[in-house]
Amino acid sequence: MARFKRLAAKYLLPSLAFAAATATQAADPGLTDTTVRIGQFGALTGPGYFTGKLVIDGADIVYKEVNKAGGINGRKIETVREDDRCDPATAIGAAKKLIFDHKVFVIHGGGCSNASIGAYPEIKDSKAPWVIFASVADSLTLPTVPTIYTTALTAAIESASQVAFAAEKGAKRIAVISTRDAWGRGRYDAVMAELKRKGIKPVADEEIIAEANDATPQALRLQQANADAVIMLVFPKAAAAFLRDADKIGFAPLAIGQTALGDLPVLAKQVGSAAALQKMFAISHVRHMPDDKEMADWRKLFETYYPGETMSIYHLLGIGSAQVVVEALKRAGRDLTRDRFVQEMDKLTDFDTPVYPGPITCTAADHQCHKHAAWVQLVNGRVATVATTTLSK
Repeated sequence: MARFKRLAAKYLLPSLAFAAATATQAADPGLTDTTVRIGQFGALTGPGYFTGKLVIDGADIVYKEVNKAGGINGRKIETVREDDRCDPATAIGAAKKLIFDHKVFVIHGGGCSNASIGAYPEIKDSKAPWVIFASVADSLTLPTVPTIYTTALTAAIESASQVAFAAEKGAKRIAVISTRDAWGRGRYDAVMAELKRKGIKPVADEEIIAEANDATPQALRLQQANADAVIMLVFPKAAAAFLRDADKIGFAPLAIGQTALGDLPVLAKQVGSAAALQKMFAISHVRHMPDDKEMADWRKLFETYYPGETMSIYHLLGIGSAQVVVEALKRAGRDLTRDRFVQEMDKLTDFDTPVYPGPITCTAADHQCHKHAAWVQLVNGRVATVATTTLSK
């Protein structure tokens, strides 16, 4: 018996310890000694591709550059993509493939909010860390789930920023024009709640359908209400109709849009007159435009990886969000686990990127990590960042 114990101590126990250590590491999917697998999903096809494929392409610039530099703590990044087509049912299938087929370590994705809402239960139940890069629905991160984060401005944060910006610009008579579909309702409710919280009663509250071609009745009623600022919770087609028809009747309030209206040159073309946008401001997720000198290095990398394509702010969103994922992976160290990744995300404070208007901060209680709205305006035919509104809870 004594001889057996000596042999066990010499051979068996070290083997068991090694097996236990290996089992511990193998407990988290998507992780080997040399690789970490990141799952990406969003609309790779269809009309919503700009919030999916373009963002993912931007993220992959960061991941490829990390791999060229040797990886993170000895591991190279592997990525795998799934298409949700901006459709909730398809997003459920995409999430399942990432979790069960590809067995990813972390999920980095989510463009169209409705699709992400569809995927949410599956990802939440899997306990795979999920960093959302573009979906703005507050229900994805409120209430806080221990493994789900967002680096996008949420709808409620955008809405509160619109109210704050109106006050910063000295508006006294604030009105609202909104589309009341599922997308618009979340923003509308958030704006009305923020106005109430600040003791502001809107002088007018107009509804407009998303596909409106004529907004003359709404423009006339807002003009009659003597509104000096109009908070716009609409998609570009309805926004273009309102700005065009307001200009026709000589009504020129401060127009305060959200990120859906951030492509101001395209909006000006839809309106048919850049002059109608002289007092138009919109929120941007990012601090610089792709053609700004501050983005020259990233523009060069983009041209290397995607020759012949045009860089957009959606690519920049991917770059900024991927930098957050990479930073958390770095801080988690060589002994990487999902728990360690989550712990580092919860401690990510004042992390600056060249993309976002302000630093990214996540806490265990608050996983809405981006609270800095950049304001853009059309200046001499170019989109320029003219202000930043920062919110804090």
